[in-house]
Amino acid sequence: MTFTHHEHTPEPEHPFAEIVRILGKGKKGSRSLTQDEAYKAMKMILVEDVLPIQLGAFLMLMRVKEETAEELAGFSKAGREFFNFSNTVKVDLDWSSYAGKRRHLPWFLLAAFLLVENGVTIFMHGAEGHSPDRIYTENVLHYLGLKAASSIFEAQQQLQTQKFSYLSLENFCPKLNEIIQLRPILGLRSPVHTLVRLLNPFDAPYSIQGIFHPSYRAVHQHAAMLLNQPHMAVLKGEGGETERNPDVECLVQSVHNGELSEEIWGALFTHRHVKSENLNPEQLAQLWRDEIKDEFAEASIIGTTAVALKLLGMAETKETAHDLAVSFWVNRNKQKFSN
Repeated sequence: MTFTHHEHTPEPEHPFAEIVRILGKGKKGSRSLTQDEAYKAMKMILVEDVLPIQLGAFLMLMRVKEETAEELAGFSKAGREFFNFSNTVKVDLDWSSYAGKRRHLPWFLLAAFLLVENGVTIFMHGAEGHSPDRIYTENVLHYLGLKAASSIFEAQQQLQTQKFSYLSLENFCPKLNEIIQLRPILGLRSPVHTLVRLLNPFDAPYSIQGIFHPSYRAVHQHAAMLLNQPHMAVLKGEGGETERNPDVECLVQSVHNGELSEEIWGALFTHRHVKSENLNPEQLAQLWRDEIKDEFAEASIIGTTAVALKLLGMAETKETAHDLAVSFWVNRNKQKFSN
């Protein structure tokens, strides 16, 4: 009697398992990814070479550990390659808007339009809908008579005709948008919330970001340097958006041609303002048209504009940047957002 010996062939290991193992091999065995490993990992995620269970494990291991500058740079590099398109438009300032506002209206939008009115071309990108209690940029543009672009091509057209365009992440990198929308399922934000701010699709020489969590600001600053972004500023943004809160001092961390720097912009008031009971986006256009007064909002707009002017090299010092922002606001075209 002869027995046939059937050897069980082990499943070949999935290539992404190595990434999960690096991040998850216990307290002593795990480590952060190198920039190259992070790039490869994100590339696999974007081309859907990972299983959902692997993606979940990866996102949560990264969340517990928190991203390094090298990881963020690697992730962003993969993202930028993924939505490669022929860029026919010169954008001055890349402005990310992913957090949404909860305590105040998105006054930073008026700061952006103040810059646009004074010759700066701004591309804004964001995502919306992952936190129900927040006001997202895309949902308030129509109060200013504007419409979000629905494709990179339309964004290019808008940038050429009006020097401003807002494009949602789902329209230029749907896979990353899909991962951001996992927040209600996982219960936590993921590294994608951080990396999308660094994408700078139009390769603008200047970029500005608002980050609420202190530990992430320096990581962004270093990641921008690793990505060779010539000029970038990250500030302690109100609610996580790129908006200066005039009631408190504001730390701005910058990169200029590979040099890291930081400076503190002082509070513009000695007292704290009480937040509005209800947020009415119609007030954005009303304030611009001078139909209502709001000292907090005006200071927020002027303060945010000033930080951007200094970043853009349109003003040498904080004081001259502030004065220039004030004159932009005083001399704005109040008819712009008329009904």
